Amino acid sequence: MRTYARALTIAGSDSGGGAGIQADLKTFSALGCYGMSVITALTAQNTVRVLSIHEVPPSFVAEQIDAVLDDIGADAVKIGMVQTGAVIRAVAERLRAHGVRRVVLDPVMVAKSGDRLLLDEAVEALREEILPIAEVVTPNLPEAAVLTGSEVTSREEMERAGRSLLALGPRSVLIKGGHVGDAMSPDVLCSSEPGGGVTVRWYEQERLRTANTHGTGCTLSSAIAAFRARGVDIPESVGRAKEYITGAIRAGAEYRLGSGHGPVHHFHHLWKS
Repeated sequence: MRTYARALTIAGSDSGGGAGIQADLKTFSALGCYGMSVITALTAQNTVRVLSIHEVPPSFVAEQIDAVLDDIGADAVKIGMVQTGAVIRAVAERLRAHGVRRVVLDPVMVAKSGDRLLLDEAVEALREEILPIAEVVTPNLPEAAVLTGSEVTSREEMERAGRSLLALGPRSVLIKGGHVGDAMSPDVLCSSEPGGGVTVRWYEQERLRTANTHGTGCTLSSAIAAFRARGVDIPESVGRAKEYITGAIRAGAEYRLGSGHGPVHHFHHLWKS
């Protein structure tokens, strides 16, 4: 019998379909994985704003994780929106209990609309509970600034932030430079090596000018998780995920959906118009 590459997303639901659980499952499917989900929060959301957030009780988040991992298992796990310290601690405890190794953390703090998605009290819990068990962490510049307590606005500060976050326990940190204001969009991957050193790799993509960028962070991190679930190493997973999200943004720019930040095109390489 054949087996699937299994990818689990632990994140919030986006009723507009462009980010969160919905974006993750689309990405898993597009990249050849069997996708599963643990919902941490429900959002009333569209392309313009987040109207409301309904938190799922931590005990039920834990039950969802156990239900999936006890029976199906997962080759990689992506963590997105985890709004409170209690939910973060429940997620970390259950992943440790199940011995999950390939964890990709997207530290979602603010929606594309500017609405806050992570409570202040949860930031320290994220540092203490999730970063130490993460294989890859994918903050953008504002998120890296919150996690490190230092401003991150340049390439030098991006690398410094990556090295600083490695000290909190993850194996690799991908600092996303989409907020750096130049023609190219630079990301830097800092990875701990067995001998104690740090390997630094830069990924450069041409900046694409479009308003349809809702869910880009969710999609990139879930793409990394999908490639890790398929057994691809971390640097290549990041590179292939970058190529995928660039293609999704480019294809999505041709569409109009809603009146705010539209989604990327998750199935751009499969749909033929």
